[in-house]
Amino acid sequence: MRRLRYGFIVLGLLFCLTTTATASVSVGIGIGLPNVSIGLNLGGYPDLRPIPGYPVYYAPNVYGNYFFYDGMYWAFWDDNWYASSWYNGPWALVDPYAVPVYLLRVPVRYYRQPPVYFRGWGPDRPPRWGQHWGRGWEQRRHGWDRWDRSRAPRRAPLPTYQRSYTGDRYPSVDQQRRLHRESYRYEPKNTTVRKHLREVDQRPPAPVQRQERHEMRGPATAPPAQMRRGPEHERQAPMRMEQRGPQGVEPRSMEPRHEPRMDRMERQERMPMERMDRGGGGERGGGPERGRGPDKDEGRGR
Repeated sequence: MRRLRYGFIVLGLLFCLTTTATASVSVGIGIGLPNVSIGLNLGGYPDLRPIPGYPVYYAPNVYGNYFFYDGMYWAFWDDNWYASSWYNGPWALVDPYAVPVYLLRVPVRYYRQPPVYFRGWGPDRPPRWGQHWGRGWEQRRHGWDRWDRSRAPRRAPLPTYQRSYTGDRYPSVDQQRRLHRESYRYEPKNTTVRKHLREVDQRPPAPVQRQERHEMRGPATAPPAQMRRGPEHERQAPMRMEQRGPQGVEPRSMEPRHEPRMDRMERQERMPMERMDRGGGGERGGGPERGRGPDKDEGRGR
């Protein structure tokens, strides 16, 4: 009984391991949506040259493993494959099982920054991907290195319209999709590439941009009364408050600012009256000099 019990336990563990391994292989096969920034940062459209005998371009002046195939840019960076419909990203991570075979067949000599494990491999032969990614990958991609060169597809045309977009003019992801649809009419041949481009076109616009447009409309809808009476109105410059006038503001809040101005006006009005009637102008009153005027007249009368 004890041996039988241990036998069931071992069989259960083996079943769990087999299920986990199968699930890990079947999930995530394809190209993700473009949202990755890798170490490549191009200042302009790269110089792409065709690889003789292959439907692939490579970039000899880019310090990296940079290619163009079937209407998309491809980069082998940090032991992973990435794809993008624009020359400087953003990039989408590509599953090793979904990398097109014609990219896998590119000879080692066209990798401008080959990884360390490429050393010792023939420069005119493709990398040993089965040795690198393991037996499981090699079984599923069986025959990837055997092909008839006379039946290779034609190279896709380069999207040279992207040369006009450099530096600050480099478009956002939403703008990239619109420009790509309007300016590039090529239909990809690879099934994975077609599926990826279809998913990118169906992706909704970025919510960040909708939020920015909402924030731009916000201040225009604020009520005028709130703008006049809010705390930011009290922090405005005095000159601006005088131009608006005292509407909506209590008189007491304006008195300290106009008091020096009123003193000058009273002195200007008082000077002609003092010349015409020295000491007799008591109608306005209120000033310290006028308070002494009647005292002098009374002394003369006496």
